[in-house]
Amino acid sequence: MMPAKWEARHKLFPHQVGFTCPPFDYDAAPSDFLRIAPPTVGVHGWMLHVPDYVHGLDQRKQNFGMMEDFVHCMSRNGVDVCGQVGSNWVHASGLGVEGIRQHCQDLSDKYETQFHMAGYAMVEALRAMNVEKVALNAAYHWPAWWQGTVGFLNEAGFDVLWAGNFVDQGWFPNQEAVNDLRWVFEGDLAARSFDYVAEQAPEADAYLINGMCNFRSGPEGLPERPLHLTPMLEARLGKPVIGHDTALYWRIFKSLGIAPTTGHGQLLDTLNA
Repeated sequence: MMPAKWEARHKLFPHQVGFTCPPFDYDAAPSDFLRIAPPTVGVHGWMLHVPDYVHGLDQRKQNFGMMEDFVHCMSRNGVDVCGQVGSNWVHASGLGVEGIRQHCQDLSDKYETQFHMAGYAMVEALRAMNVEKVALNAAYHWPAWWQGTVGFLNEAGFDVLWAGNFVDQGWFPNQEAVNDLRWVFEGDLAARSFDYVAEQAPEADAYLINGMCNFRSGPEGLPERPLHLTPMLEARLGKPVIGHDTALYWRIFKSLGIAPTTGHGQLLDTLNA
């Protein structure tokens, strides 16, 4: 018989984490998180399945209930913390900031497993860093996506001084050219785009990057998330740089009560203080 709840002596790892991501996205979050975690951590992933998925915000709202399916399944398998990858799900839901906070709490309580969403983890991270003014590098997100993120941040009480994607910044002629690259961009675009954002909003307390952008900045052009580039960007700009990936990892580590390896930027390094 399947146990109703896993006992600690049956778990494969002392700290077990589950990730889910949007349909048809092979997501780097489980790999990235595991690489910066201590050896006591194990990670499992679940890709959502929506057969006709075309990345529509309306589809996120229609399938929002799959978050509960995900947490339920992971809780039955001994997972301690669940992380939802994809920053747009919070604003697409229509629940608002307080509604999302309550939703995460309700699922956490119901299944006795902490549940965190990337979009709300960003809010929690900025509050923990005492940030008030931000500028958003919206990267590959098309207008309806990043404008929703701006609205969510504003509702949470942050002053968004500037926001715009790679088209607004002048790196691509239109959104179709961005979409054709499937969210993997040349390595030097990370620094160039953040330089541009910083020039638009020099008074920002922190610079943010939307979603789960990838840059070919790793060995032999291996795509890397903002997690890998944060120390370089912070040294370049002199301000905290926070992505939805680093915010989600930070929140998961906090729930686990452990810290990652050092050297991944100011936010994550607070866990080693």
